[in-house]
Parts: sequence; structure tokens; C-alpha cells
Amino acid sequence: MFGYVRIAKGELRVWEYETYKTVYCSLCRRLGKTYGVFARLTLSYDFTFLAVLALSLKDGCLEFEKKRCAFNPLKKCQYCKRGDEELELASAAATVMVYYKLLDNIEDSKGIKKIGYKMLLPFYKSKNKKAAKLYPEIESVVENYIAAQSELEKENCRDLDRLSEPTSSALGKIFEMCSCKDEQKRILYQLGYCVGKWIYLVDLADDIEKDITGGSFNPLKADIPENTAPIRYAKERLEPLLNSCICNAQLSFELLDIKKYKGIIENILYLGLRSVQNKVFEKENKNERPL
Repeated sequence: MFGYVRIAKGELRVWEYETYKTVYCSLCRRLGKTYGVFARLTLSYDFTFLAVLALSLKDGCLEFEKKRCAFNPLKKCQYCKRGDEELELASAAATVMVYYKLLDNIEDSKGIKKIGYKMLLPFYKSKNKKAAKLYPEIESVVENYIAAQSELEKENCRDLDRLSEPTSSALGKIFEMCSCKDEQKRILYQLGYCVGKWIYLVDLADDIEKDITGGSFNPLKADIPENTAPIRYAKERLEPLLNSCICNAQLSFELLDIKKYKGIIENILYLGLRSVQNKVFEKENKNERPL
């Protein structure tokens, strides 16, 4: 479910792209500093967006510094000198989400995949424990989200609104933690809710062929007409809902009191999401995942 909330790189100004890369590298560094070097593997574009959004609501400019990359010591990367609170929030959310997703994968998988997930569990369990101490509210939100999602799948629910509700609500509650102002919290919840619903639905489309062959849960499988490509059916069924999610996310964003990085967030919400969505639906011809 990770990695869909991306920039449209070609449409960003140079300084905006450099700023986005700086936040991405800073989040990677924060994950390593707080949870250990291998926790950096939990880094995703979705939580980079969360970090940029949290930073955009704060007054003042971030100062940057160049340091060597932990994964490539020959390379120097730019990092944020401030913004620890916002980066810590995003890194905790990424860590907790990966741990509970791993638990969900163990329950849903069989054979070698299940064994592999179980081998990873002790490592991520210790990281989740640390993140839960720092942000117990995030751990509670994600635990409830995974439990609710699992129950709906066990029911073999095919109502897309009900199925997307746990993800939508969880992202909404995490997004509202970006601000301490009640008015902004309400707007952030709605923004996170719409982005969460979009992520859930686009993931259904992206995985539909794999879920058919692998036997995993996907509510779209049972309704595909005969002689219709699964991804084509997914597009017909989901595209209007996905477009509505994007539109509502944009409307929510316009209500926020953004201090900086507005162009980066607009790039993601107005161009990046739709670009990823289009690439998912193009798989009918190209058989590719979003880049």
C-alpha cells in the first residue's frame, strides 16, 4: 500500500525538487537515527508527503546542511537542520504502519512468503515498540485500522466505501497530528481521509491481476465480466471514485494556512496522484507498476 503519493518530477521547479529531496533524505536519516539503519527501508513517498505537509504548516525557513549519505558514503546529501518534530512524526507513522502491515501479511500469506514475513517480524516489533512509546496515538490508530480492515475482508465485504473506511480514517487521524490548531486539524483530517481512500482504491486496481492469480482478497474480482481485462474493469469501476478523492483532497488543501512548500504539495495533489493513477490503468497495455 506504500509509494503511491508521488511528485510529478518534471513539473517541479529546480529548487522545489531539491527541497523535496532534502526532506526525503532527512526522513531517511531520522528513521536511521531513531530506529536503526535497517529502519530506513521503511521509507516511502507517502510519508515524505506527510513530512512536507507537516513542515509546510510551520513558520520560518528550514536551514539545510550537507552530510554524507549512510548508504553511499561517497555521496553528499542535503539534510534539514531543523524540523525534528515533523520528521519524527512521519518516521514514527512509517515504522508503525510497516509493522502492522507485516502482521497483516503474515495472516494473509501462505508458504515461503509467510515464513519470510515471520522472520522479519522480531526486527520490526522492536522498532514498533519504540515508535509506540514516542507516539502511542499513532500505534492505537494503526492497530485499530488493521483490525477493522481484517474483519471486513473476513466478511468478504464488497462495499468499497466500507472497505476503504479504515484506511481513510487512519490516514485522516495521522494527518491531523500535523497541527495543534483545532480548525486546521479538521481540515487535515479531511485531507488525510481523501488521500487514504485514494491509496486504498488505487492499490485495489494496481493489485487486481496479482490478487486473481494469487488468491488474495480483492472485492473487484467477483464482478469482472467475462472476456473483460481485469484492469479495464477496475478503471471503469474505480476511476470516478479516485477522481472524486483527488478533487476533495485538493479542496481540503486549499483551506489550509500553508506557510511554505505550497508548490510541492500542489504538484503532488494536482499532478502526482493523477499521474500515478494513469500509470496503474495503463498496465492493461504495458503491464507495469507506477514508477
